[in-house]
Amino acid sequence: MYNIAINDVDHVARPVVAIGTDYPRGFFLPAHRHRRAQLLYGASGVMHVRTRTGSWIVPPQHAVWVPPEMEHSVRFEGVSTRSLYIEPESVRPLFAIDRCRIVTVSPLLRQLLIEAVAVTPLYDPAGRDGQLINLLLHELALMPGVPFDIPLPEDARLLALCRQFLDHPTIHQPSEEWAARFFMSISTFRRFFRQQTGMACAQWRRRACVVLALARLADGEPVTAIAFDLGYESSAAFATMFRRELGHAPSIYFPQRMGLAQS
Repeated sequence: MYNIAINDVDHVARPVVAIGTDYPRGFFLPAHRHRRAQLLYGASGVMHVRTRTGSWIVPPQHAVWVPPEMEHSVRFEGVSTRSLYIEPESVRPLFAIDRCRIVTVSPLLRQLLIEAVAVTPLYDPAGRDGQLINLLLHELALMPGVPFDIPLPEDARLLALCRQFLDHPTIHQPSEEWAARFFMSISTFRRFFRQQTGMACAQWRRRACVVLALARLADGEPVTAIAFDLGYESSAAFATMFRRELGHAPSIYFPQRMGLAQS
């Protein structure tokens, strides 16, 4: 099924409903929630998913897991999606997680997602289509997560500061400056920040810079320009930090657009 709303088929008595949708560049889907869990896969382009507790950048050939009833908004940058909407009772034994998560999509899972969209909503559970859906759920449960999330604090003042940083990220913003805004010692602020986000402040800023850079890489911006905008002295310094945070060089995510070989 293509370009239809989940609400039109949510009532179907099957554990999985698959829908394909094409979104133009810059399309914004305001905060909403689904009764079913959702696996949102982008075959092309970049998605930016935001919830009350975090922000996620989803590069091409990756997917985001959205738990049942999780309120979220999505900005699409020229994305063709394949979505699975999964009944909660079918999720728990396979992918029990209560927050959004980015997962790597294997070649097999990618092909299964493409095939699932062509499956009729009232497929025969004992037939070929039912077996395809079962295999898809098992393959999904094995997919590794990747650290493309930026956890957000609950404290309103710190949340505002973090959102300001996400709008204008730079590595040259010392923790002491943030601590001063809260009239805290640096040690007290660091404990407070970790309590709110689960990460050290410096680590959070590095993660945010790397993840936000993914969207710019997808637009074909050169690594050097991105590195300088984020405050790095060279593209090599940025690539080193990128590899340390995500385990790969920037070229592995967008080799064709960047004109680089995978490393």
